[in-house]
Amino acid sequence: MAVSITPALLAALFAGYRAEYQKALAAAQQTTQWAKLATLVPSSTSENIYPWLGQFPTLREWIGARVLKDMAAHGYAIKNRKFEGTVTIERDKVEDDLAGVFMPMFTEMGRAAAYHPELLVFELLKAGFTTACYDGQNFFDEEHPVYENADGTGAVTSVSNMDVPAADPGPAWFLLDTTRAIKPLIFQERTKPELTSKTNPENSDHVFTHDAYVHGVRYRCNAGFGFWQMAYASQQPLTAEHYGNARAAMQGFVADGGRPMKIKPTLLVVPPRLEAAGRKLLAKDENGGNEWAGSAELFVCDELV
Repeated sequence: MAVSITPALLAALFAGYRAEYQKALAAAQQTTQWAKLATLVPSSTSENIYPWLGQFPTLREWIGARVLKDMAAHGYAIKNRKFEGTVTIERDKVEDDLAGVFMPMFTEMGRAAAYHPELLVFELLKAGFTTACYDGQNFFDEEHPVYENADGTGAVTSVSNMDVPAADPGPAWFLLDTTRAIKPLIFQERTKPELTSKTNPENSDHVFTHDAYVHGVRYRCNAGFGFWQMAYASQQPLTAEHYGNARAAMQGFVADGGRPMKIKPTLLVVPPRLEAAGRKLLAKDENGGNEWAGSAELFVCDELV
């Protein structure tokens, strides 16, 4: 049946598409898992600068003047990126009363927008071997500098938060401390994922030229690294021995000045191919013979392929 296209009809169609998009977005956001390893940080400008990264706050006995830490020393910035997803609907389809068949497309747009933070966070975790964090070293690196004195002066000791064999490295797995206010990764959000529409040929060249209505999602956000001390990467076999070594390394991390950081490894992140090894490692033993049972939560990350 032919349909007469009016501004009121187009507004009603877009309202329906938008409602379906928002419904799918909200539902999918309840199932995302990026917040297991990343902290949400709102943003109000083109980039956020995190001068406090590298400063684990602690208290000291007040003798004499305060020890003032230079929080501007680390100019680590996360620049917001702009993402979009656009679809078009031909005017003919609306005229022929077929607008309803496009509803699942907006469902998928909502789902894609909800899962976009996961894409950024998990891809960044994989890139940690080759991407710098606040101290100028790669996030997973063998030469993170730790200073002799609490004010960041004195002799430097190189500290590693990775274990990669020289020959035949296996799939990477990660051990994280997710108990702090700032988790190992940061998801920075400048705007919410917003659906907009162009349906008027008088103010849209695309509508006039292509005889099609445009609907698109716009999202400004990005992901970045937090404290390297809260993450450990290994490409050794996922065995009790190597898992224990990773935990011991993390628990031995100290801040500038030598004070223990009290790192608590709580999340074991593995690719699907290491799921069985991870479950076996953390499973309860009826005879109490597994010393690592329940020592961390297992998270199988599908993006780590």
